[in-house]
Amino acid sequence: MIWPRRALFLVLILLLGPLAAVARGDVNVTRDWTRASRESAGLAPPPETTPEAVVQVYAARTFGWRGAFAVHTWISLKPERADEYTTYEVIGWYAFGGGRALQIHNNGPDRYWFGARPEVLAELRGPQAASAIEKIKRAALSYPYADSYRTFPGPNSNTFVAYVTRAVPELGVDLPPTAVGKDFLANGDLIDRAPSGSGVQLSLFGLLGVILSPQEGLEINLFGLAFGLKPKGPALRLPGIGTVGP
Repeated sequence: MIWPRRALFLVLILLLGPLAAVARGDVNVTRDWTRASRESAGLAPPPETTPEAVVQVYAARTFGWRGAFAVHTWISLKPERADEYTTYEVIGWYAFGGGRALQIHNNGPDRYWFGARPEVLAELRGPQAASAIEKIKRAALSYPYADSYRTFPGPNSNTFVAYVTRAVPELGVDLPPTAVGKDFLANGDLIDRAPSGSGVQLSLFGLLGVILSPQEGLEINLFGLAFGLKPKGPALRLPGIGTVGP
């Protein structure tokens, strides 16, 4: 009986992060999605004044109670001298309605995710961005779950972004522990690169796993609740909260 009690105690400790996210106002569980903001957050360089190529990776809290646990991530890019951004993201309700989960659109790169302000996780500009854009496009179009979606353990929006960022390591993305679904590896694999493209990730269908990487540090995933230590900073990686530290 000791081990079950210890496991229950550990789960309760890990749930403190999501509860803290709600308590400090990171999550609004009563927001009406039909009235939630989808305006620009002003984080993307305006195409009319930015001729250079741009790539940005975004994250914002998911809608409703799920936001206590997870963020939604997406990738936006603008080739050199292009007059608009193209956004690549996976959205569940399209798949639930019989369509494609993978959406490619020009509706704005940095819009609020139904009331949740996004943050930029990574950015490339100039020649480095121009070189990465073609790799991103190829990886996105080869994503094996473009027509399917499952909130947990994946494949979901974070599964897609992690799939792409593994193929484009120059992005150097540190997907936060709140990017639930990033641990779901494609094609049933048990081992792959970490989402940053460096280091290694072991995962049992997104349910249990570990990441060891110079970028992410050490992260352990227990049924979607991820925690660990990032050496750069240093910083803590906490479920529901994200990365805490300088």
